[in-house]
Amino acid sequence: MQRTVDLLKKHDLLRVIDEEVDIDLEMAHIAYIEVKKEDSKALLFTKPISKRLGIRYNTPVLMNTFCSYEATKLIFTKEPDEVAALIEELLHMKPPKGFAKKIEMFSKLFELRKVFPKRVEFRGACQEKEQKGDNVDLYQFPILKTWDEDGGPFITMGQVYTVSLDGEKQNLGMYRLQVYDKNRLGMHWQIHKDGAHFFHEYKKAGKKMPVSVAIGGDPLYIWCGQAPMPNGMFELLLYGLIKSENPKLVKCITNDIYVPADTDIVIEGFVDPEKSQIEGPFGDHTGYYTLKEPYPVMDVTCITSKEKPIYQATVVGKPPLEDKYMGWATERVFLPLLKTTAPELIDYRMPENGVFHNLILAKMKTMYPGHAKQFMHAFWGVGQMSFVKHAIFVNEDAPDLNDYEKLSDYILDRVSVENILISEGVCDALDHSSDMCCYGGKLGVDCTEKVVSTPKKDIIDDEILFKKVSDISSDITALKQYKTHTNTPITVLKVKKRKSIKELFEELSPIKEHTRLVVFVDDEKNDENNPYMLIWRVANNIDAKRDIFLSDEFMGIDATNKNEIDGFKREWPGDVECNKEILKELQEKNLIQIDREFMDRFYL
Repeated sequence: MQRTVDLLKKHDLLRVIDEEVDIDLEMAHIAYIEVKKEDSKALLFTKPISKRLGIRYNTPVLMNTFCSYEATKLIFTKEPDEVAALIEELLHMKPPKGFAKKIEMFSKLFELRKVFPKRVEFRGACQEKEQKGDNVDLYQFPILKTWDEDGGPFITMGQVYTVSLDGEKQNLGMYRLQVYDKNRLGMHWQIHKDGAHFFHEYKKAGKKMPVSVAIGGDPLYIWCGQAPMPNGMFELLLYGLIKSENPKLVKCITNDIYVPADTDIVIEGFVDPEKSQIEGPFGDHTGYYTLKEPYPVMDVTCITSKEKPIYQATVVGKPPLEDKYMGWATERVFLPLLKTTAPELIDYRMPENGVFHNLILAKMKTMYPGHAKQFMHAFWGVGQMSFVKHAIFVNEDAPDLNDYEKLSDYILDRVSVENILISEGVCDALDHSSDMCCYGGKLGVDCTEKVVSTPKKDIIDDEILFKKVSDISSDITALKQYKTHTNTPITVLKVKKRKSIKELFEELSPIKEHTRLVVFVDDEKNDENNPYMLIWRVANNIDAKRDIFLSDEFMGIDATNKNEIDGFKREWPGDVECNKEILKELQEKNLIQIDREFMDRFYL
């Protein structure tokens, strides 16, 4: 951590805040705003305090470590595409021909010895200080409460280390951890993750499960923890591959878990499979609160740390945030592994305002009719790609996937009802819009074919079109048209919902001569002139089986919040929003500088 702080400072990517800042809300609000700036920096808070607990901490807090593309490259020590190239080379390695080629391959294979984690006998720097038993106290560390409605303070950058029951497999995951009291943590591992799979092994055997949580050390550890590694592979192998050095692991003191020796803090303990407790709510990376659910509990048996640790934390909520840059690196590094399942894949993007698992854009070499639909099924069946809800495929002649303006034109010129696939499958546990937890509709759009031939729409001004829709329904409060030059012009309608949107959509059929795709959003908390956040809202709020309406020349998307009008039985969570009083106080202290335009742009 200290080396990272020095590195970020050297490259002018660190802002040091020496004023006292509260770990409840204040710190997270500053980080939340900072990372949304175009020139965002990492933040080092040197004087954390807790007014709630009456504590002034000696442990500084580092946030927004992955604050930019440049910072991410520095942490990797190379371009993520270089890592991808290395992985691709290993995946396609062939027996060498000739003595020189054999020597070249031998040297490459010899370098791979550095990939494997190395267990050392000595105590690590992370074990310079030690607390056991009754002396264990999680409140000694500046663990943040991020949002008003959070169930309490949460560890948000915890490296969670677990082993399978037989000891053969190791796993590193990144899960949020709620602090219940001074020696108990909530374990938010989702049902599809390796940590949860191990947990069920211990539960079936009637044994307590050892768990250790590390914080800090090389930031690449936490990135590895969220990387979508193949099932059963230890994530720290990826660390060794990227850094070309063996991660050095030390044995924990009260369980048999091994953790990196240079981490700053290690929390050791056990999970009793028979115990659970309500965890949450928590303002998550979807930009919504995840709701209260029972999760396993970790009883902490020991805490070790460096003499002078640095506490690493992140803030999640509405995009863009630190996970934008972490997700970018993941996207680049794992492209070769995706190609093993889908060889004709050229490239892909998971835009941060699509909340990653909610939207994927993929470019492919189309070989035959239905190829893209085949790809959709392949994607939905591969590891963490199975959580993707909405996938749009384009052909190799499409614009660069980063050029959203040109790419969206290309897509909208090729949308047709025949090329839309609505399916169903597993969803991320954080998804709130499907009728059933962890299972719902999926949308695939095949835009790999030629431009579709559709009758041109009679485009009219927003004001005239608004008058037409207002005559049909007084529930519509605002209107904005987008991409009217394409074959699929879009009309965004803000609605005060008094009836099902499907019923309203059917009433609006007279306007199909002017538009082809109608997107409905709630009147409150949406800006029809803000496409970045509209995409965020739509990607979050729809279940394809329920909320996509299709006819030959007229399509609709219901991106409103669901309730009893829609027959929705689950609780619909609220948006993550900043505390207005906290923002005002931070402005007065000159710790943040924002204006109304900034607040509106990111739905603060």
